[in-house]
Amino acid sequence: MKITNIECYPVWGGFRNFLFVVVDTDEGISGVGEAGITGRELAVIGVIEHFKPLLIGQDPARIEHIWQMLFRGGFFPAQRIVTSAIAAIDIALWDIKGKTLNVPIYELLGGRVRDKVVCYPHNVGHGMEVQSLVESCLQTKEEGWKFVRWGLPQDGDILEPRQSVLASIKQFHAVREAVGDEIELTFDVHTRLDLPDVVWLCREIESTRPYFIEDPLRCENPNSFKTLRPRVHVPIAAGEQFNSKWEFREMIEEEWIDYARVDLCIAGGITEAKKIMGWCETHYIKMVVHNPLGPISSAACLQLNLACPNFGVQEQPRKTGTVLTDVVPVQPEWKDGYLLPPTRPGLGIEFDREAAKKHPFQMAELPHLRRLDGSVTNW
Repeated sequence: MKITNIECYPVWGGFRNFLFVVVDTDEGISGVGEAGITGRELAVIGVIEHFKPLLIGQDPARIEHIWQMLFRGGFFPAQRIVTSAIAAIDIALWDIKGKTLNVPIYELLGGRVRDKVVCYPHNVGHGMEVQSLVESCLQTKEEGWKFVRWGLPQDGDILEPRQSVLASIKQFHAVREAVGDEIELTFDVHTRLDLPDVVWLCREIESTRPYFIEDPLRCENPNSFKTLRPRVHVPIAAGEQFNSKWEFREMIEEEWIDYARVDLCIAGGITEAKKIMGWCETHYIKMVVHNPLGPISSAACLQLNLACPNFGVQEQPRKTGTVLTDVVPVQPEWKDGYLLPPTRPGLGIEFDREAAKKHPFQMAELPHLRRLDGSVTNW
């Protein structure tokens, strides 16, 4: 079997773009993957165009060989844009291998270690308010989700740290009282705070027993977590912006995190994620894959998590089967807060290329936040 073509499908999903990548072979078996780096899809497509001459004619079964060639073959070590392109191709190659052998990908990763995968949704759009967030969390609880999740609040396009922390503290206590002890609370700082404000927030909400606080600090200097770790007593999750095992190295080896937020669609796909997974297991760090993307990403994360012994929870912004159902008409099954194991081979999904073409790419930019004095802060 040989690779004959790689084709990109940037798809507008009504509120953002998704980038899907299809790898074709001379035996009629195709695989599909998804790339991360929201808002920079055209850059990833450019990388894939560079990869095409390297990939056509290659044996798609040589997944590790292809990964090494793409990561190391450009002389400069791959970073986020390049590793996102690698990730999409890698996921597609695993899809091809599963289809070729007529088994789900999790069977190729050692088989299932669990019967279903628990997920958390996104409770979004509540700003600095408390009551609307509480109502949203109660609704997701009623739907069967076992977790709720929201992010550091902002006032429109203004994010002033002290105000946001005060609002967060109120939200935490109100949500915990409303949903009870059986629902887990996850909270995303989204790299928007500096050390003093993070420490203040974590200490104030410790009594609400959060499952984790995500990305409490910016990722450029992981050593900052060395200072944070001994000063707080809530579980810490980080890593969604990392692109490889090397960027995770200090966080894992020094045990500065409790949960690794590996993004399969940025950090080199399934091939790299399973290496990070094994490394985390030696330090009793659980995997909480970062999955804010589309149906292909959800399917890939599910396959890995079904075979992951050190699994925590899967990010799942919304129920499967609710987004781009014409483009991906077969998606994993969601039931009572869990995703169930697919029985179809490969990723266990279907991808409709003609439907994808009916949702053409639209130029879109991520939100931008500023502080009261007009300075830039992280979104």
